[in-house]
Amino acid sequence: MAGHSKWANIQHRKGRQDEKRQRIWTRVVREIMVAARTGGGDVSANPRLRLAIEKAKAANMPADTIKRNVDKATGNLEGVSYEEIRYEGYGIGGAAIILDTMTDNRVRTVAEVRHALNKHGGNLGTEGSVAFQFKHCGQLIYAPGTNEDKVMEVALEAGAEDVITDEEGSIEVLTAYADFESVKNALEAAGLVADMAEVTMRPENAVTLSGEEAAKMQKLLDILEDLDDVQNVFHNAEFED
Repeated sequence: MAGHSKWANIQHRKGRQDEKRQRIWTRVVREIMVAARTGGGDVSANPRLRLAIEKAKAANMPADTIKRNVDKATGNLEGVSYEEIRYEGYGIGGAAIILDTMTDNRVRTVAEVRHALNKHGGNLGTEGSVAFQFKHCGQLIYAPGTNEDKVMEVALEAGAEDVITDEEGSIEVLTAYADFESVKNALEAAGLVADMAEVTMRPENAVTLSGEEAAKMQKLLDILEDLDDVQNVFHNAEFED
């Protein structure tokens, strides 16, 4: 199963996340609070909350901090109430962008998003303008050199939708949203720990950018990721070396 090369883009994204390690707690706290508020504080019955807590633990967040924010979200402690808002738009070269935000002030958030897009060569679209170009799914990425046959066997047996190997040898496992956790657990039980594992908006088609266009698009993405209310930035741009 062949696919377009993604490894360089994935590694760049991981590098950006590592640079912003100090901001991860803020985003994870918001995700915990929204997950607990919408799905309840019972971790066993709330897969979104389980995933958020897993991210918090990976970021070395103390257990009492996690519990305190779950309690705030479920009304046991007083806290800020966040709402989720998704924005869609376009970047350089017509590349599609989806921004997931969590905010306590939607007027401020939309103003900041619109300003960042307009100032750096993008524009804000209407609801549904680019979402059809993405698939909401689970995604696990394995580095080149990982045993492809083993990944494929375990993943498909556990209910994965597809396993894609690109020309550089990185392996991508795709799952339905509802099956992500069970597939991830099965792979980890088989000793296969992904370099990246998340529920995502995966682009169905890529827009390839190079040279000045690629640099402008990367700058726009970096600025959007730096906005305080932005939780996730999804896009369909791929950058040529």
